[in-house]
Amino acid sequence: MASDRIPFRAQPMLATLVRQPFHRDGWVYEEKYDGYRILAYKEGARVTLLSRNAKDRTHTFAAIARAVAQLKPRTVLLDGEAVAFDRKGISRFQLLQNLQTEPTYAVFDCLYLDGADLRGEPLRARRAAVEQTIGSRDRAATLFASAILATDGLKAFDIARRRGLEGVVAKNQAAPYIEGRSKEWLKVKVHQEDEFIIVGYTAPAGSRKYLGSLLLGAYDDGTLRYVGKVGTGFNEQWLARLYGALQPLARKSAAVADPPREKNVTYVAPKLIAQVAFEEWTADRKLRQPVFLGLRDDKKPEEVTIG
Repeated sequence: MASDRIPFRAQPMLATLVRQPFHRDGWVYEEKYDGYRILAYKEGARVTLLSRNAKDRTHTFAAIARAVAQLKPRTVLLDGEAVAFDRKGISRFQLLQNLQTEPTYAVFDCLYLDGADLRGEPLRARRAAVEQTIGSRDRAATLFASAILATDGLKAFDIARRRGLEGVVAKNQAAPYIEGRSKEWLKVKVHQEDEFIIVGYTAPAGSRKYLGSLLLGAYDDGTLRYVGKVGTGFNEQWLARLYGALQPLARKSAAVADPPREKNVTYVAPKLIAQVAFEEWTADRKLRQPVFLGLRDDKKPEEVTIG
């Protein structure tokens, strides 16, 4: 039916990164998940799952799509994160990337419900719509409402740190849904993990095949800068996959403004994005102890920035 069509396609509201935990009255402090951002549209019998850059993920996360289809409202638009949990209940991007466990959907917002556009409503009303629609906070369910860690921001961060979570997302409960980056949602990371652009690779050494390390970059005020290299976190399957994907991107010169003094380097066009965990940034703005986690295709390279 035409009336089942949601009359818009939304851009997700994005949190701004801050360096220190904090507390503000009237804010809510949620678990930060390590997965794929998904907007789920239920329009009558039709369900569509879209990534943050509007790629269709309906077939990728078919079980989530089926669960959304079974919700009672005829029309609903949910915002959340497709996640996969390890045995300790921690969301892991690697598990989701490799589809090693069945993905679930942590829902933290509702933008549209049975003909009503909720984007102008305060978060507290939209969160109530989530809980009314989903009806579950059990993360074992395919759909569940995202976890609120505490009403105090500092306590929430301490819980996240002790549990080994990725971090905390703090949200102003009075704020409407603001598409794009906003300071009404703020994120604080416990573990350092981010996206970086692959700008080259080194030749393999010893018994390793295909490639040695990936050279990484990120934009800094519009300039692509070299931020270090990652040589761990790969198995042979990943090495072969990366090598094959990088061959068509080979170029003679470095795309970064400050290329490293490395031997046996093949530079590539800055098209592919790697998810990388790391210990910290060094004083000269390089990654310390980076580990490769996987590839992302839900961001544009120009969105990958330092900080």
